Amino acid sequence: MALRLVQVNFKAGDDSALGRFWAEALGWSTSSEGPGVTNLQPEGFDWPDPAAVCVDLVAVPDPETVEDRVHLDLATTSPAHQAELVGRLRDLGATPADIGQGDVPWTVMADPEGNVFCVLEPREAYRDTGPIAAVVVDCADVRAMARFWDEALDWTLHEVTDDHATLRSANGVGPYLELRRAPDVRTWWNRVHPDLLPDPVDDKEPEVARLRALGATDLDLGQGDVPWTVLADPEGNEFCVLGRG
Repeated sequence: MALRLVQVNFKAGDDSALGRFWAEALGWSTSSEGPGVTNLQPEGFDWPDPAAVCVDLVAVPDPETVEDRVHLDLATTSPAHQAELVGRLRDLGATPADIGQGDVPWTVMADPEGNVFCVLEPREAYRDTGPIAAVVVDCADVRAMARFWDEALDWTLHEVTDDHATLRSANGVGPYLELRRAPDVRTWWNRVHPDLLPDPVDDKEPEVARLRALGATDLDLGQGDVPWTVLADPEGNEFCVLGRG
């Protein structure tokens, strides 16, 4: 088994503009592999590397407005850093978001296209993750989803409760994948989803077959003939397996 989480994919109305926002938010550089695609990664980064989960923004016509079941949590190092980052993100075009969080120490925001994310208060667990603390997936059954993702990824499962589970690269670097209980009804695809990469890349088809055996299902989102495979986890959240063939 050799599958790792290498990037988060955003469906965007304007990939260039949204890419500029997230590049400034994360302090990362931008590049493009073609029209309608903006890639973000740390300066000097040699993709793929477990030290960071990168961001890809792909332009699609009329991105759907759906409940955010996948979002990013951003790390901060001090209360002053959290306040500075929130202020800077507002200047870049982010807006406060109320998703029923109540009085919490983190700040919930939406990017210029409405994708929700959180700016966390300083937490020791995230002191070495880089700017992205976690990729967060809402789910109804955390334990079942933790079993799936623990077997799907070459990552380490650190914690499992009825409400929360965390996984991280076996190298102990980069952001976490977090599963959080949110028993709402899923109705359509997400605007944000994770992308996985086999190692070696030519193992895509065996890895896809293994994921199907674990409970993943195929999805046709109109992607056509592409070198990646679109799947859904056991609760219907999309993800892609990159590679050839």
